[in-house]
Amino acid sequence: MSNVAVIGAQWGDEGKGKIVDWLSERADVVVRFQGGHNAGHTLVIGNQTYKLSLLPSGVVRPGKLSVIGSGVVVDPWAFLDELDRVRGQGLNLQPGDLLIAETAALILPVHRRLDQAREAARGDGKIGTTGRGIGPAYEDKVGRRAVRVADLGEPETLKAKVEYLAQHHNAYLRGLGEEEIDPAELLASLAGIAPRILPFAGRVWERLEQARLADKRILFEGAQAVMLDVDYGTYPYVTSSNTVAGQAATGSGMGPTNIGYVLGITKAYTTRVGAGPFPTELTDAIGEKLGERGREFGTVTGRKRRCGWFDAVMVRQAIKTGGVNGIALTKLDVLDGFDELKVCVGYRLDGRELDHLPAGQAAQARVEPIYETMEGWQDSTHGARSWAQLPASAVKYIRRIEELIEAPVALLSTSPERDDTILVRDPFASGL
Repeated sequence: MSNVAVIGAQWGDEGKGKIVDWLSERADVVVRFQGGHNAGHTLVIGNQTYKLSLLPSGVVRPGKLSVIGSGVVVDPWAFLDELDRVRGQGLNLQPGDLLIAETAALILPVHRRLDQAREAARGDGKIGTTGRGIGPAYEDKVGRRAVRVADLGEPETLKAKVEYLAQHHNAYLRGLGEEEIDPAELLASLAGIAPRILPFAGRVWERLEQARLADKRILFEGAQAVMLDVDYGTYPYVTSSNTVAGQAATGSGMGPTNIGYVLGITKAYTTRVGAGPFPTELTDAIGEKLGERGREFGTVTGRKRRCGWFDAVMVRQAIKTGGVNGIALTKLDVLDGFDELKVCVGYRLDGRELDHLPAGQAAQARVEPIYETMEGWQDSTHGARSWAQLPASAVKYIRRIEELIEAPVALLSTSPERDDTILVRDPFASGL
């Protein structure tokens, strides 16, 4: 049996939450390995809807160990709020059910202030962040001035780190005319929540090694998507972490040889939230129809998503850089009823044809899609649980996508419901 890493293969919002939840039934451990509480995973289980931002999707499954790895930046107040919310929905999560890496960096109130102030200062050139402090927290991490979970248990260490952090950031805040950090106030706030956070903290790397030796199946859950990766995405309109499958190793504490099968989650069309290039974006009635039928609003922010046709060039590139073995194709039912569908099979830039998305920011903004038109279908695919229930044109559309992205469809999702899923190839039994 293989472990499985789940990553987004577009610009996020592909439906990772449902797929991770579906796969977690077969897993023993579910690990979040990067990002922060800017992720948004919606899980529909019976008549209950869970909206998760920081907690791993496995928390809704009894008897599973859920892990927040060291590659995640953790807002401790957001963590406690989300924990209380899901407990209120009947999930009785305790420290034995949920483990936070003691080496994970914390998101502090100053990070949110910095994030929002910078976006405001950029004006029309803003990146489109969620304003939740994720980027500044990662900056402090690589700048070796982050407050980490373990520091909550060392008052003298915490005091020294907070004072240095205040000294560093107050100079910038003064320059923006913003209120400065009061280190004593921040220390008091952290001391107040430490007793609730520390029981969940531990050595994630050790627990995962124990799980591996016991032949437990581990599911690695990514946030955002490959085209938002800080190295391989549409920079600078990206997130502040690595979102490719390689991060599952470094963000959890397991070696890369133990990651196993990489499943890329991919919508049957394309969406994007916030600013940045989007070659197949539709600003017409078709784009509106996709957004309405797909309920394309951000789980975390409520922001309306931009919508467009499936971009096979971008997904193929994400599959190569992301290390994807197969995809889970989601929201196929949103395409029901279209007379014809278009798929981007190449780009045109200044008279030249390209088979990849260029790295240059200006070039990315100028590329034009080259489309292939396919026949749509009128029959419903909503809730289909077998290939036999799919219209012939829908099957043809899926097969053509497989050819263009050079990866097979392992799972097919036909609604937000957990069981409306067609299993083509079990990632846990991939034999990798």
